[in-house]
Amino acid sequence: MKVVSFSLEEGNKYFGRIDGKRFYIGSRVPYLGGKGLANSSGTALQKYDRRQFRDQYGFWADFIHPTAMAEGALFHTLNTYDRAFFTFSFLQFAAHVPNGDFVVYMRALLKLPSAAEYFPDLAIVGDRICRLLDSGPVQLESDVSTAGLCDYLNPTVMEIEDTEVIQAAKFVHWAQNDALNRQMQIEVGIAHFRRNMAQYAQRYSLDGAPAAICLVIADIRHQGRAKSAAIVSALANPKPLDALLDLGSALYPERVKVLRREIKALTTEGTFGGLKYSVAKSEFVN
Repeated sequence: MKVVSFSLEEGNKYFGRIDGKRFYIGSRVPYLGGKGLANSSGTALQKYDRRQFRDQYGFWADFIHPTAMAEGALFHTLNTYDRAFFTFSFLQFAAHVPNGDFVVYMRALLKLPSAAEYFPDLAIVGDRICRLLDSGPVQLESDVSTAGLCDYLNPTVMEIEDTEVIQAAKFVHWAQNDALNRQMQIEVGIAHFRRNMAQYAQRYSLDGAPAAICLVIADIRHQGRAKSAAIVSALANPKPLDALLDLGSALYPERVKVLRREIKALTTEGTFGGLKYSVAKSEFVN
């Protein structure tokens, strides 16, 4: 079992120690009257690199890249201060969504060989994340709620609790020190985008739509910065890509700037080519 110790240093930075190794957990961040942790600092080697995963995932390794860059790209990217209670991974999986990306990721993590070292009190029982108590397993998530899981990870967004720091430390350390953890992030992330893309193609009539347009829609829905009505309206614009990128740009200018930059790079290098989404194949084809 991993034993976690931590300290608050330099006024607002938390550092942890596991197995004698000191590492940065995250910094205190004020948000809407509350507080939480954020970690978006790291090295290039700790970031998602699409080139390493093309052989395994093909174009999908490139497709998720712009969103990854907008979300921090670090495998230990952390946020515990907003309504999601706990987001983590290079795509910032969010714990507040039932059966969402974070829940699927956590289920996968608990099946890894090192799971018992980090979370000996958790297990998968009946395909659900459960906490193991003396009285028996207690289910932390269901088809309608992840309240128990959020409480386990981060009891409130009003203050930073010791529980929150300790759980965050485990996630950061595990991602930094276990390649299988990082692999699970990629597998879950790409599967999540593929599944959602099939749904978006039906909802927004995207059969034959260029990859860049599909990418921006997937990013909008991933972040949640615009509703379906706004997406449909943008698609009807004479310049749909620009109209889609404009959605939420006033509130999230840096994110949109990153998306524009990465789309331009993918276009320039020829990665997009003439790829368009095929509803029949649930895949991008020439």
